[in-house]
Amino acid sequence: MNTRDMILDLSYTFGNTEQHIFPVILLGKRDVVLVDCGYPGSLFMIEEQLRRHNIEPSALTKLVLTHQDDDHMGAAAELKEKYPAVQVLASHTEALYISGRRKNLRLQQGETLQHQLPDEQKAFGEQFCERYRNLRPVLPDILLHDADRFDWGGGCEILATPGHTPGHIAIRSLDNEYMITGDAAVLVENELAIANPEFCLDLTAAKNSLEKIIQFQCRHYICYHGGILER
Repeated sequence: MNTRDMILDLSYTFGNTEQHIFPVILLGKRDVVLVDCGYPGSLFMIEEQLRRHNIEPSALTKLVLTHQDDDHMGAAAELKEKYPAVQVLASHTEALYISGRRKNLRLQQGETLQHQLPDEQKAFGEQFCERYRNLRPVLPDILLHDADRFDWGGGCEILATPGHTPGHIAIRSLDNEYMITGDAAVLVENELAIANPEFCLDLTAAKNSLEKIIQFQCRHYICYHGGILER
């Protein structure tokens, strides 16, 4: 398996900054699985990228969401709306927030921090909160747990990697060929690091999850932010 063939590249422009994020495709005997799906409004990019990989979007069977942040689950509702047969999967903890049954933790964090921001940053803080207030929930069809195994991508397992959010998950191939890190690790100057440590909901847990990921010594670490680290 060519690990690079698994990766989509979604590009966004915010002001003068271009941001790339990297959802992943995993193929199973009966499944075509997408791991994470970008910001709201990203469906057209996902469809385009899938076709570049010779996959018709209607062939998707599952969407795995690593956690509740809007750059990971943002397009889930629109994808499910257009392709209702796609099953959404998330950890049992994250599902409470992804479904809207509980208030998104990133929104709660933003609203708390808003009161502490200097006046010149309050407008940005309010825009951030409004983004999450408008985030469309989606009801997960299947709940994932630590050590769940699937035949996707040549065989893989779910890893509980809390810290960034409480129910965050990563996906490891059983032969350690690859690790899909979500936001449990980002690639910075060719090293794995904690994603936005100042915004981790539990920094100690995030550090432990990063160590857990590194200890597997996978040959390819596929980071949602940063791309591939090759060992």
